[in-house]
Amino acid sequence: MGEYKKLWWALIGVLVVAFGILGWMGKEVYNQAPPIPAQVVTADGQVVMTQEQILDGQSAWQSAGGMTVGSIWGHGAYQAPDWTADWLHRELSAWLDLAAQAQYGLNFAQLDGDAQAVLQRRLKEEYRKNTYDPATGVVTVSDRRAKAIAETASYYDKLFGDDASLHSSRKSFAMKEGTLPSPEARARLANFFFWTAWAASTDRPGTEASYTNNWPHEPLIDNVPTAENIIWSVMSVIILIAGVGLLVWAWAFTHKEHDDVGAAPARDPVLQIPLTASQRALGKYLFLVVALFVSQIFIGGFTAHYTVEGQTFYGINVSEWLPYSLVRTWHIQAALFWIATGFLAIGLFVVPILNGGKDPKHQKLGVDVLFWALILVVVGSFTGNFAAIAHLLPAEWNFWLGHQGYEYVELGRLWQIGKFLGIVFWLFLMLRGIVPALKQKGDKNLLALFSAAVICIGLFYGAGLAYGEKTHLSVMEYWRWWVVHLWVEGFFEVFATTALAFIFSTMGLVSKRGATIASLSSAVLFMLGGTPGTLHHLYFSGTTTPIMAIAASFSALEVVPLVVLGYEAWENWRLKERAPWMENLRWPLKFFVAVAFWNMFGAGVFGFMVNPPIALYYIQGLNTTAVHAHAALFGVYGFLALGFTLFVLRYLRPSMQFNESLMKTAFWCMNIGLVMMISLSLLPIGLMQFHASYSVGTWWARGEAFMQQDILQTLRWTRTFGDVVFIVGGLGVMWQVVTALFDGKAAAPAVDAGLAAQRT
Repeated sequence: MGEYKKLWWALIGVLVVAFGILGWMGKEVYNQAPPIPAQVVTADGQVVMTQEQILDGQSAWQSAGGMTVGSIWGHGAYQAPDWTADWLHRELSAWLDLAAQAQYGLNFAQLDGDAQAVLQRRLKEEYRKNTYDPATGVVTVSDRRAKAIAETASYYDKLFGDDASLHSSRKSFAMKEGTLPSPEARARLANFFFWTAWAASTDRPGTEASYTNNWPHEPLIDNVPTAENIIWSVMSVIILIAGVGLLVWAWAFTHKEHDDVGAAPARDPVLQIPLTASQRALGKYLFLVVALFVSQIFIGGFTAHYTVEGQTFYGINVSEWLPYSLVRTWHIQAALFWIATGFLAIGLFVVPILNGGKDPKHQKLGVDVLFWALILVVVGSFTGNFAAIAHLLPAEWNFWLGHQGYEYVELGRLWQIGKFLGIVFWLFLMLRGIVPALKQKGDKNLLALFSAAVICIGLFYGAGLAYGEKTHLSVMEYWRWWVVHLWVEGFFEVFATTALAFIFSTMGLVSKRGATIASLSSAVLFMLGGTPGTLHHLYFSGTTTPIMAIAASFSALEVVPLVVLGYEAWENWRLKERAPWMENLRWPLKFFVAVAFWNMFGAGVFGFMVNPPIALYYIQGLNTTAVHAHAALFGVYGFLALGFTLFVLRYLRPSMQFNESLMKTAFWCMNIGLVMMISLSLLPIGLMQFHASYSVGTWWARGEAFMQQDILQTLRWTRTFGDVVFIVGGLGVMWQVVTALFDGKAAAPAVDAGLAAQRT
């Protein structure tokens, strides 16, 4: 460890404590998850539903697209309602009407204020009371509630079928006709929706809050933020301010310009190492990146259009075979595939450099095998998604071959296993170059950190295999966010930071010592907040107050390192002045600068917007979440993967010159297009929904009447402008990469004596 001993011990200590907390809280999730009753019965013993039927309903929900059709407990897509909030409000309204008819012979809305207040008090007493018997596993409901459940289930039977009376609602929700063709599956679906609403309205034993910490906001039964919610929201802001203050102090007292690296090399050191066979084989990876990228953004425009026309594309009915749920799935999965491919490519490009400028034995074969395995997983998973949502697969095959139903891990389990094995194989290919390099003499601290990040990326995706088709929803969410948050936002962040530091130090642009200190410090900060901060996605997913407290506190610290990214961006941009040949890397550097900008705003500002418990209580599942998702996923990891792609392209095609006008158009169109998407559509809609959620209830903010207002329709249409600008930028990047890859002159090993000298 040498002079870096304190930083290494800090990182090790942070990881031990952070994962200890995450594991301890995982035990809490398992032990305190809302019970799934063995039976729901009426007072006279009539069985309303069973545990098996509830779990079958969870499978039916997954087969219909799951989180791509509306959301559960706030997690999922935003066009259709949140089914938990929607079911709860419909059932409550049905109970009130039944009670009003029985006592007054009128509907609830026709009663005067005093009569309404009496019935609403009785409603709250019945729904907040927990009738679950731990000894028998039975939940008892009144006859009136059983009738309200049946009425609500009838609505969902019609909505998820093809009943003509709800055609306009399906259109508003971007649902295809016959979303769930089987009547039996629709009945089971209703059982599952009921259970999620029961957990959201019934007090957890020993508390005055529901199993979901009183989410969703539902004034009819006083589902309002808890005192703990307010307290830990305030604490999270205080911790954020303290964290930023301590970071500024630490920066002021300990930061100094690292030892002078001296003059930059006269020629690019990477170009002095001849391309190996495995590096030349990476061209197809770069092509796959831009092919999937352009496919994804066109599918994204198609998906966004569904939010205004519902079932048609400019009047053409395409929803029968390409419904919103399917194209949204493809949009997300394509993004994850091309971003991951960009990261795989930069890693494989570095391996021969680590290995002394030569390939490990059969490395090219491994690179080729990994590529075609990736193609198989992409094609197989996309085909499975289509077959599942079109209900072409037998029900028992859906989870394994078709659609898991969970956002960001929608691909069937078989394809998920294939993806995991592919990443593990990538890890094997990486270690074949890393291990020999670690055995060499010299300072290997930066390489050790890079190695650790590679190993974590290779293994931690496996957390997505820790749940099954009928795993409890709270437990599933715990593991799903290990993939979506911890794997992506944690280890990918460390990998990217370390990979850039390693590359720049290898090129002689920064000192190895400075790069090592910066990378270790960044890793400590990222993992300190990011690891326990994973739990902030679980505030309202059937978890307890301790999880809210820990998640709010640590996730606030996630923002702290992002405040200094402006300096990092400036430092990266200044590297182009270190040597004349760095001008050839100006465009990859610009993309890395964009990463720092969007990390600060997309992950930092918009991330903290949805982070404190009190904020997320009202805006979970609204378009404010989509603001953070687009700005962070593309703004950070998308630009980073494209930057890696352009970086590798520059060395695969050493004679290539970036097309300045094309790259300028591409770069600024993507940035401006992303800003337009957010500022003209997603953020205004999200803020209006926030007001609706706070003033009326979550069900209203996600409901048909609110979402189909003219102003919101107009705002969804205006997103088209941002989409078009962004697509122009995406096409520009694709054209640059494709023309360079297929340009024979650019692929030549040298075009002049100077370049030839560099490569020998």
